[in-house]
Amino acid sequence: MLKTRIIPTLLYRDFGLVKGVGFDSRRAIGNPLQAIKVYEMRGVDELIFLDVRATLEGRGPDFALIDDLADECFMPLTVGGGVRGVDDVRGLLRVGADKVAINTGLIECPGLVRDAADQFGSQCIVASIDVRRRADGAVTVWTRSGTNDTGRDLVEVAVEAERDGAGEILVTSADADGTLGGYDLESIGRVACAVGIPVIASGGAGTSEHFVEALGAGASAVAAAAMFHFTEQTPLEGRRHIGAAGYPVRR
Repeated sequence: MLKTRIIPTLLYRDFGLVKGVGFDSRRAIGNPLQAIKVYEMRGVDELIFLDVRATLEGRGPDFALIDDLADECFMPLTVGGGVRGVDDVRGLLRVGADKVAINTGLIECPGLVRDAADQFGSQCIVASIDVRRRADGAVTVWTRSGTNDTGRDLVEVAVEAERDGAGEILVTSADADGTLGGYDLESIGRVACAVGIPVIASGGAGTSEHFVEALGAGASAVAAAAMFHFTEQTPLEGRRHIGAAGYPVRR
């Protein structure tokens, strides 16, 4: 049985790491290289690194930056932000990324996931889907760092990404992001029931019990940012709590 993963998320903007609430990532929280070294010492399962300004600024990934960070990162590293073509995926893998997260490109670059999966394998392609809940209760997919409502249904996009060859689905609730109040369990459950690939829950984790709730909803892994930045809770504590709840974890 696959081990349950706890994945810290690093959000990068301009020259450092940031974190906020509801995708309003303005608060500076430190240096990415320093954070990677800390998580390395803590033995986390994986890391997610997202450049939250790349797409909004119309630029591609910062390959030099990822090259420097990957040299110090000895755990699986997923990188996203500004990925709009197969050359971007190739470039990130060459400089040390283990997986590439595709977000806005899922919607705006038809065929990108399929072409990337065909060339590099599904195991390194993560479909990153950000969602918000409308006043009428409908959950729709948002792109461009949560600023553009595509109007498309979450499950529809997730199923399409799996069909095109994505190896994992990262589901992030923009509404819950940074609140520490828990994941959007309904959205996680809907996707997990619709696809046969791992689903990573993201957005809203504040306690280790939230991890267990997400796994109960169908997630295969859990991602968190604010929880590790702004509370004293650690990935190790989360792993122990998940293990005590009966889910397989890395020792």
